[in-house]
Amino acid sequence: MKESESLTQAANLERAILGATPTYTASDVAAQTGVTVDQARRLWRALGFPETGGDIAFTPADTDAVSQIFSMVKTGLIDFDLAVTVTRAVGQTMSRLADWETTALLHRVEEVIAEEDDTPQGRLEAATRMFEEFSGPFEQLLIYVWRRHLAASVARVEALSAREEDLHTTQLTVGFADIVSFTALSNQLSEDRIGDLVELFESRCADVVANQRGRVIKSIGDSVLFVNDDPIAAYDTAAGIINVIGRDPRMPDVRVGLASGLVVMRLGDVFGPPVNMAARLTAVARRNRIIIDARTAELLPDDQFETRRLPARPVRGFGLVEPVSVRRS
Repeated sequence: MKESESLTQAANLERAILGATPTYTASDVAAQTGVTVDQARRLWRALGFPETGGDIAFTPADTDAVSQIFSMVKTGLIDFDLAVTVTRAVGQTMSRLADWETTALLHRVEEVIAEEDDTPQGRLEAATRMFEEFSGPFEQLLIYVWRRHLAASVARVEALSAREEDLHTTQLTVGFADIVSFTALSNQLSEDRIGDLVELFESRCADVVANQRGRVIKSIGDSVLFVNDDPIAAYDTAAGIINVIGRDPRMPDVRVGLASGLVVMRLGDVFGPPVNMAARLTAVARRNRIIIDARTAELLPDDQFETRRLPARPVRGFGLVEPVSVRRS
């Protein structure tokens, strides 16, 4: 396909998804919504999109979105800085979701094209039809899942409040699971194979974490960060990840580090020394082994676990540290 044809097809598909052709500049959006151009641009950047300058890039849906956001600001429900923060959270979440959705559906679109019409027009029609049939149910699923997670998040905050704890900090056990020698492995595999491997790694880790009532905070390609308020469940999560990945001959080896302590919860992420320590400990762990810090060792019952202090070694950001190996009694 010629580059010009490809660009035209992409533009046509973009219009089909947006449901409209861009007709406004940033100045137009500001004028129609009563905000300043700088405020409109801050929200656009918060969504994760580059500056448009004076280009025509916005649709009526964009002006509606700005109006809805500022209606909350005008009523005093939130201030503008919080509006930008919420917008950034939505933008980052939806950006990754959109990339995942596109990649997942691409194979199906290619199958339909092969069966029906492998021409530029055929590809456009197949992709548009897939979007139209998929978007309605998927948008309903988004609202359902968001409400479910919102309810769970509020319940966690209420639990902290009941214990009279700081609503932004709490005691947790943080786990960091890491694929061994991922860089070398990725150089040996095809792009499709490495993508399938990472997807399988993340999905298996997520299943194990959920089964132990923990939470996946984020996935970073070859590693997964998770938390649990129960150190025993955190250990069982680590052991489960090793069992479903490291013990599977079709999968690479993994290492898991666990660290416990006070963490700060902000913007869907966790911060603090236990997070950094858990990540550093994966460099200490042997293949398909769990390494923990001294605090986690103190929290695990002696009648259920055997722990052994390893020789002290320098850990970046912490100085000399004595890692602890652990296993069930």
